[in-house]
Amino acid sequence: MFTDDQPDLASPLDDWQEAPQPDPDAMLAQLTASDPLQRMQAARAFCELQDERVGERLIPLLQDACPLVRLSAAYALGRNPTPAAVEPLIRQWRRDANGYVRKGIVWALGYSRSVQAVEVLISALQKEIPAVRLWAASALVQLLPSHLEVLPQVVQVLCHTLSHDPVAAVRSNCTWALGQLPVEHLPENLYLQIVEALREGLQDGDAGVRDDSWSALLNLGVTAGLPTLDELAL
Repeated sequence: MFTDDQPDLASPLDDWQEAPQPDPDAMLAQLTASDPLQRMQAARAFCELQDERVGERLIPLLQDACPLVRLSAAYALGRNPTPAAVEPLIRQWRRDANGYVRKGIVWALGYSRSVQAVEVLISALQKEIPAVRLWAASALVQLLPSHLEVLPQVVQVLCHTLSHDPVAAVRSNCTWALGQLPVEHLPENLYLQIVEALREGLQDGDAGVRDDSWSALLNLGVTAGLPTLDELAL
């Protein structure tokens, strides 16, 4: 069982090595197996496979008694998004005691492209454990192409987290996310807010955050006044 007090930001599926693709029909049938190991293996298969039949069949597994089944189902729904899964994912995020599962749910919500997920991801970035905050930043960026109207909210929360989060890895992911925002859709005031936050990131006490802030500024087309990488390392 995985609990929130574990410091590791990784997930049990992060280092999963891709194997030869299994038969989709066999894996679909295995999703309802009585053995939780078989259910987990089937759900994990759809972390790689894309099949229009699987989305709604994964939803019941979000409430499985085994956390690894729930985790695998969440990842698989990110790979095979369906509108029907958005509300079940949100409900499970609110009640699941397992941080790894909530991390997978946040990832899946980013790929859902649903505006319903925006407030959940913002809340996760503000209040969750580090592993979930880490991915909430990336998930918000995944949503943006479909919902540019939420750009002001996303910019505000990413800039605030970059300035205040106590975990360097979370701050770094915020810099990456800010660097991925579509410059062509950014009003001048938001663009300037992002640039200011990233320039402050150049002064961060963590070298990784400084480097990522520098890269994000370059991605946004900012070159004037940037230090060299050697200067950042000092």
